[in-house]
Amino acid sequence: MKPSPRVKLKWRPALALIVSVVLLAVMALPVLLLVWFRAVELGSSPMTTTELCALMAVLLLTLLVAYVLSRTITAPIHGLIARADAISRGGRGAIRPLDSYGTREIALLTQSFLDLAGKLVDHSDYVRSFAAHVSHELKSPLTAIKGAAELLRDDAQDGVMSASQQQQFLDNIICDADRLNGLLLRLRELAQTELAAPQGHTSLNEITSHLRTRIPALDIAASGDTAVFMALSSEAAGVIFTNMADNAAQHGATTLTLTAKRDGATLRITLQDNGHGIAAANRERIFQPFFSTRRDSGGTGMGLDIVRAMLGAHGGTVHLIDSHGPGAAFDIAVPLAGSNR
Repeated sequence: MKPSPRVKLKWRPALALIVSVVLLAVMALPVLLLVWFRAVELGSSPMTTTELCALMAVLLLTLLVAYVLSRTITAPIHGLIARADAISRGGRGAIRPLDSYGTREIALLTQSFLDLAGKLVDHSDYVRSFAAHVSHELKSPLTAIKGAAELLRDDAQDGVMSASQQQQFLDNIICDADRLNGLLLRLRELAQTELAAPQGHTSLNEITSHLRTRIPALDIAASGDTAVFMALSSEAAGVIFTNMADNAAQHGATTLTLTAKRDGATLRITLQDNGHGIAAANRERIFQPFFSTRRDSGGTGMGLDIVRAMLGAHGGTVHLIDSHGPGAAFDIAVPLAGSNR
């Protein structure tokens, strides 16, 4: 892991010291003026009670201003520093608002900090959980390949297996190798979402043309605002919509309809297929990594998770919606090209 940049350890004045010095300098001005006025204009006679009261009032006002600045600026900043230190040590409980903010700017800074800290902690938890899932998913086919290879090796010496049994083990090895290759392909696509979202734009017309080439067995139709450009590069759009179309085809769909509608600075695309649909018990799980109803036929359960992650990297969303008829329906929202996200 690349170490974080370090701040040069040289002496720097504390904020409280700077505020105190500035306030003392401000306070010294009327005092110096009073001393100069008495020394030059009136001689060295003692200060009157009024003058002494004025100086005391200036001193008390300066102390009051120092206290207000300490409560509204330095105290919240020190609290934010302590909160950052606690979060860096793994304390999720430290991700909570401060007791006081003092100023609107510090409140906004704290909110931005808490949002960033929450995303980083969530990302860390996701990576930890994802790594556990990946290790489990890779272990199963690797164990099957190793077991089949050992049996074939032992049979090379004993010669008790029939040709059909040997063929079955070889087929199992090829099937598990294909499954591993599919997992690695999905992992590579998912890794693309961790990179900075590339610049580019594409339209639904370009996407459907690409899908018809990639999945010729699926009858794909597009309608609505198909010429509007969205803030998706052609590579990202290819990964997103190919996964959606491929998922539909693998669940028995023969047609896929894409309907685009401009909604302010967003393009909403409804995908409707005529496949087997999604069981009610699985509707809450379809976006979970590695959840698949096609595991026996090579499903990795990563397609929809990749779609959601890549759309999120580009400021978009995907949701399962009620299908008006057979099959499944999804709503995808993508920012328009040139819009502020």
